[in-house]
Amino acid sequence: MATTIGMGDYIYEYQPEWAKLPAGRGFQGISGVAVDSQDRVYVFQRQGPPVLVFDRDGNLVSAWERRDGVPADAHHIHVGPDDSVYLVDRDAHQVLRYSTHGELLASLGTRRRAALQAPFNHPADICVAPSGDLFVADGYGNSSVHRFAADGSHITSFGSPGSGPGQFRVPHSIRVSHDGRVYVADRENNRVQVFTGDGTFLEQWTDFKCPMGVHIDARQTVYVTDQVPRISILNLDGELLARGRTFEYAHQVYTDSRGDIYGADTGSQRVQKLVRVKTGPE
Repeated sequence: MATTIGMGDYIYEYQPEWAKLPAGRGFQGISGVAVDSQDRVYVFQRQGPPVLVFDRDGNLVSAWERRDGVPADAHHIHVGPDDSVYLVDRDAHQVLRYSTHGELLASLGTRRRAALQAPFNHPADICVAPSGDLFVADGYGNSSVHRFAADGSHITSFGSPGSGPGQFRVPHSIRVSHDGRVYVADRENNRVQVFTGDGTFLEQWTDFKCPMGVHIDARQTVYVTDQVPRISILNLDGELLARGRTFEYAHQVYTDSRGDIYGADTGSQRVQKLVRVKTGPE
C-alpha cells in the first residue's frame, strides 16, 4: 500500500519489515541508520554486533565485531563522501571513523574522558561538510557544536546552554548543506537552528516537537524527524514541502540514491523503509 507524505511528489510505499534478519534474531538497541554510495544500509545498535550492513533490498550483508568494548554506546551514524563510516560513541565521548569493512581508521576525542563545553561530553551526531570539515553536535553533556578540519584538528566551537538564538538544549543531530549552512536539531528547544559555518546564527525553525534527526539529501532536500512522531520534508530555507506521521520513534533518518527513506525506529526496534513512488518528471 502507498503512504502519502504530505502532497505533490512525496508519495512512498511503506515497507515496515524491510530488513531480513536470520530466524529468531531481531535488532538489539537500534539507534542509527546511514546509507553509503552503493546504497548499502548501515544500522548502528547498542547490543550485539554494533553495525549490521544490508543491501538496499534488506538482505544482511555483514555484521561488524565489537572489539575490546569499542564502540561502547551507539548513538548516530554518518557516511562521508568517501564512504568512511562515522560512529558516535556517545558515553565514551568519542567519534570513530571506520572503513566500510568495519576497520577502525581514526578517532576524535579522548576516550572515556568528558570535557566541559569542549570536545566531547556525550556527543550525539557528526557530519562531513562539502568542504571536508567535520561538524559534531556535542549534545548531552555539552550544548555546543565543534568544527574540525578533515585531519581532525580543531577549528572552532560555538553554542552555549540556553534557549536563545545560538544556544542549545541537547543539539541532537547536525547536517551541512552544499552552500555551507549548518542545520542543528536542537531537541529540547523544539526547533532546528541554522548557522553559517563559523557559528553565526541565521534563523530557527520552530514547528517541531523534540526533533531527533536531520538529514539533507543530494538534491538538498531536508528531512526532520520529531517526537510527534512524524517526518517533515523541507527545502533549505525552511519551506515545508510535505509532512506525515510515519515512524513510531525515528531516532535517525537517511535517504539513498533513489530518494527512498530509512528510519531507525527505536519505538518498534526496526528499520522502516519508505520507497519513493515517482509521480512525474523531476
